[in-house]
Amino acid sequence: MAEIKSHEFEAFLQRAPRSGGIFLVYGPDRGLVSERAAQLARQTGVPLDDAFSVLKIAATELNGQPGRLLDEMNAIGLFGGDRLVWIKDAANERPLLDAIGILDKEPPRGVTLLIEAGDLKKGAGLRKAVEGARGAIAIPCYPDDSRALSALVDKELEAAGLRIVPAARQRLMDLIGGDRIASRNEIRKLALYCNGRVVVEEEDVLAAIGDASAISVDDAVDAILKGEQAAFLNAMQKIMSSKTPVFLVLQSCLRQFQLLDLMRAEMDEKRMAAAQVLGTLGRHLHFRRKPVIEQALKTWQLPAIRRETARLQSAILQSRERPALEGTIAMQTLLGTVLQSARR
Repeated sequence: MAEIKSHEFEAFLQRAPRSGGIFLVYGPDRGLVSERAAQLARQTGVPLDDAFSVLKIAATELNGQPGRLLDEMNAIGLFGGDRLVWIKDAANERPLLDAIGILDKEPPRGVTLLIEAGDLKKGAGLRKAVEGARGAIAIPCYPDDSRALSALVDKELEAAGLRIVPAARQRLMDLIGGDRIASRNEIRKLALYCNGRVVVEEEDVLAAIGDASAISVDDAVDAILKGEQAAFLNAMQKIMSSKTPVFLVLQSCLRQFQLLDLMRAEMDEKRMAAAQVLGTLGRHLHFRRKPVIEQALKTWQLPAIRRETARLQSAILQSRERPALEGTIAMQTLLGTVLQSARR
């Protein structure tokens, strides 16, 4: 098994085989998982709109049909040519794990197995199955760091013939991140707003994406972490009246839970107190918010943080796919997180 690190993916894509092999694309950034899986699918050269050459199925459909995946992998296309079997939303389904072991020993020709999965921890069944397969490739997808995010900004704006001033770049990067597709869409929206111009200024970022109204957004996120529904609704009312997109609160909440994940993992691994972790990993936080984060670290356990992070990421992806329902999706998701906090 070979693992392709995030910064190696673009180079790998240029040399990836056109057909054949097993690819597992997984990680907490659902948008990046989806984007990279689509890039790999295009790389096969299989016509993605051809129902006779491409089979897309949810991993749960394999349950109760232990031989289905092997049958599909060994099937011959109606009109010949290469084929692609694309598994969505995989986790640790036993038929999938068993099939990977068999396919590694007897790989069929001219067919690619592409598997999309969420955040798989080390030791998870699907990761172990792929890691044990000699002909498989694993591609983990983690949220963009500041360097990757800046590169994404440059790539999208340069494609639109734009450059961005430093203050505008910093403002933009404060408003995006956490999900690759959502970030890319926000940058493209900014580029469209600046169509016909050469330089992106800070006021363009605020006008196109909306000032995150940092104080109001932080108030909303803090109310979510404290489980205070009335305070959350009050903060959201201010945000909506200022015409700030509700989506930005959803995105900010996701970034907060990703930070909680990092801090709580450090606490558990090194047996540290919440205050100690805040002293090292939370230096950038405003002093007013540190007590809220410290309390959240004490009440949220790591598995629950990761479940909530996955739920927030899924909501972000849904809101990008169905923009007309963006506000409804965001509010329902955030209210659910408030209730989870209140129960703790």
